[in-house]
Amino acid sequence: MLRKGLVIYEPKGRAAEYCPLAVNLYRGCGHGCIYCYAPSTLRIDREGFKNATPRPDVIARLQKDLPKAAADGAKGNVLLCFTCDPYQPIDEIHHLARRAILILHSYGFDVTILTKGGRRAKADFDLLLPGDEFATTLTFMSEIDSLKWEPCAATPDDRIATIIDAHVLGLKTWVSLEPVIDTTQTLELIRRVHPYVDLFKVGTLNNHPQASKIDWKKFASDVVATLEKYHCDYYLKKDLRRYL
Repeated sequence: MLRKGLVIYEPKGRAAEYCPLAVNLYRGCGHGCIYCYAPSTLRIDREGFKNATPRPDVIARLQKDLPKAAADGAKGNVLLCFTCDPYQPIDEIHHLARRAILILHSYGFDVTILTKGGRRAKADFDLLLPGDEFATTLTFMSEIDSLKWEPCAATPDDRIATIIDAHVLGLKTWVSLEPVIDTTQTLELIRRVHPYVDLFKVGTLNNHPQASKIDWKKFASDVVATLEKYHCDYYLKKDLRRYL
């Protein structure tokens, strides 16, 4: 168990199903996803959350804290990021993701990137090593729907093209199918990208009225059938597994 107060931490609850360790580089996220849980978790109003800023001294803190984390027995990939996106637009100014990857590697930690930033992430593909992972969140096939729900994130086509590029480079890839907002589009996304994805992680939709409109039992059955049809490796999050 990591000591308290480190910038690197062990996610709890639903987040723990994604990665054993994480670092959040920014406070807030400019993607403006209307389903995002982070503003309420961090107790920031949604408008303020969209005006993201670098976490104070986050790179210096990471440099200082990694030896302590290693001494505490920290193992596994470090995820960038949970409560923000490492490749949101302002990373093109601050380049915190690149700096964090370099420092994590220098202390022997592997990196997992999880982003809706699309091609912005490709700027750092040259840093990723065999133990690293590249992941993207896919919610829609439709750009119109994506613009409604996640207005400043990369388009679905951009994200899909980026995961394909990562696969072609030989990087380990996975896709987060969470939140699930339109079950038909989620199933179509699997059909579209499965040749390029090593693992699918599938969840539900939480804390939004749209969730009550979805037949989760049917979706759980349908998504398993689709994933197995294409011989995909997959992980169903606990919130979805309970419907099987």
